[in-house]
Order: sequence, then C-alpha cells, then structure tokens
Amino acid sequence: MSADTEPRGKLTIRTMAMPADTNAAGDIFGGWVMSQMDIAGGIAAVEEFGGRFATVAVEAMTFIAPVKVGDVLCVYTWVERVGTTSIKIGMEAHTRSRRAPNRTKVTEGHFIYVALTDDGQKRVIGKS
Repeated sequence: MSADTEPRGKLTIRTMAMPADTNAAGDIFGGWVMSQMDIAGGIAAVEEFGGRFATVAVEAMTFIAPVKVGDVLCVYTWVERVGTTSIKIGMEAHTRSRRAPNRTKVTEGHFIYVALTDDGQKRVIGKS
C-alpha cells in the first residue's frame, strides 16, 4: 500500500500537530492521532443522524507513517454501516507537511459509535 494516495471520504477535521504531542523520538504520539480520528468519527455520526453518540469500539486501526511536528493532520470519514442503534464510521488520516506539498496517508481505521438519548440510554437511529 502506498502512503501517497488520494483520501477516501469527506474531510471532517483538520488540525496541526504540535510539539506537546510528541514522544521521545520527536514523532507525534499515536494516541493523539487516534484521538483526532475519534473526534472526527463522532462529528461524522452527529452530522449523519444528529443527537448524542459515544464511541464503543475501534476496529482495525493501522498506522502507516509517522506524523511530524508541524504537519497538518486531515481526517476523512465515511459511513460504512448503520445499525439499529449504532453506526460504523470508516476513516483515513493524511498529513500535509511544510516540507513537501504531497499528502501522505498516515493511518486508517474503523470506529463504532452508539446513539444515546440525553440521559445516556441507547436510541434507535436506523435499520441495518
């Protein structure tokens, strides 16, 4: 798989990797990238169905390339499956570097969110 590919899905969030988010080697923590993807997936779920959602699972998270300080992280999302009370969002994260104009795919994953009422109970959103 080439790291330089066109993104799949809709651009959902874009943010810059900062020095505070690095590990000892100077690369951005994978957990920070995963957090940005989780935020993007939550936004995608809300945009699709409205209301409140909570993350219930992360499937097949794959890190492909490191993220460096100053890179702009772009997370693209798409709806993969809609269940009765849950939604599965596919996503890819790509970076754009200050040093090169190319976009590089750095990770991909699938996150599952459950729809909740205001009091935290599952709510129906659709049929599988």
